[in-house]
Amino acid sequence: MFGRCLLAFAVALLASGCTPASPVATPSASTPALASGSSPPSPDGIAGTRVSIRPPPGDSSFLLRATYPRVRSKCVHTGRATLLARYPGALSVRADDDGRLTITVTLPFERYLEGIAEVPPSWPAAALDAQVIAARSYALARIGWTGQQGETLQTPICATSDCQVYGGIPVPPTPGIRRWYAAVQRTSGQVLLDGDRPADTVYFSTSNGHTYGNEEVFGSSPLPYLRPVVERDDGASPTSRWHVTMPLRDLATFLRAGEIWPKATPISSVARAGATVRIAGSGTRRTVDAGEFRDVVNAWASCLMPGRYPAGGLPTTVPSDWYDVTSGPYDARITGRGWGHGVGMVQWGAYGKARHGWSAARILGFYYGGLEPTAYPEPGLIHVVVASGLRSFTVKPSAAGARIGDEVLDRGVLRVTGGDLVTVRSRAG
Repeated sequence: MFGRCLLAFAVALLASGCTPASPVATPSASTPALASGSSPPSPDGIAGTRVSIRPPPGDSSFLLRATYPRVRSKCVHTGRATLLARYPGALSVRADDDGRLTITVTLPFERYLEGIAEVPPSWPAAALDAQVIAARSYALARIGWTGQQGETLQTPICATSDCQVYGGIPVPPTPGIRRWYAAVQRTSGQVLLDGDRPADTVYFSTSNGHTYGNEEVFGSSPLPYLRPVVERDDGASPTSRWHVTMPLRDLATFLRAGEIWPKATPISSVARAGATVRIAGSGTRRTVDAGEFRDVVNAWASCLMPGRYPAGGLPTTVPSDWYDVTSGPYDARITGRGWGHGVGMVQWGAYGKARHGWSAARILGFYYGGLEPTAYPEPGLIHVVVASGLRSFTVKPSAAGARIGDEVLDRGVLRVTGGDLVTVRSRAG
């Protein structure tokens, strides 16, 4: 998925102040309520195994702020990860077995699509429409949707690139974000179908000149709409062609950390040979799988030397498996193409085709075996897991009238903490 690709270009949909005009439905039975017998937030707080905070009426939202706990690791920490996000819909918070918190947002399905952080809203309208239809189809296929129009999706979906990136309402406002909202509205109900079911419309950022069949990458049974195609239109991507120069001493550090190179042994040469990478130094030789080599370098380069890797504005140190590696006396040079898994729609390819005048339907048909957008029943509400592993966070409604159980809240800030139970306290703010 595109998600974190294009660090300088991608939509950072974690922000406030730019809400679309469509109203937000208030979830009811689909969102668990606070345990019975609880009281409204006070300095003493309320507690329950799961707490539901329902939004104020109308076009409203919640602003969440949190700092993730420190974790013990070998990584060099330049700072602690933070959460700053604005979400429409209801918040459901549960305490996991370790006492940490998981937050799920329940919101209208179309509002979920408005928060997909996959491509910049400045792209041509046809590329935006194609991305919305692919994202809508993928979400419905991912959760196995077979319901009737307006029903609630019971299976939650994640908000990361393991599903497709959901960021909520942009904080701060993303310039041009209403162009993306317009694409969601313009394509409402349009889905790509495989027979009578939503197609698994996977997509990725940038190719190496062609796409792959799903069985080649995922090991699944071949799907007729996920066949290889030649890609000639994604050259505008900043990861279309890339290179990384890495001192051999740095490479040795990363490979030792990943336990694929012996300690205290320098590297004198490294070269790719087909599906493997050959490494040599001080009388030692190792041959490792090229995918494992990439994974180890990506994991440990940014972990141990975060100020140096990834370099050159790349999203990761080695963005794809389509690379070659050679070495000189002191450095390894890694050159490659593309970013992503290689199956389905190429997002930068869709951008290029839209620039050439292609329609969204033609773009989608090219990548998905001739499938055409078709009207299909949509769910009313969807559950999205937006954060986990938190010890605490604050939440501020955009207006008075939010509820916990039967209690109406003002616009004050709530502090939510984990433990054996979820505890909610009000505070000034």
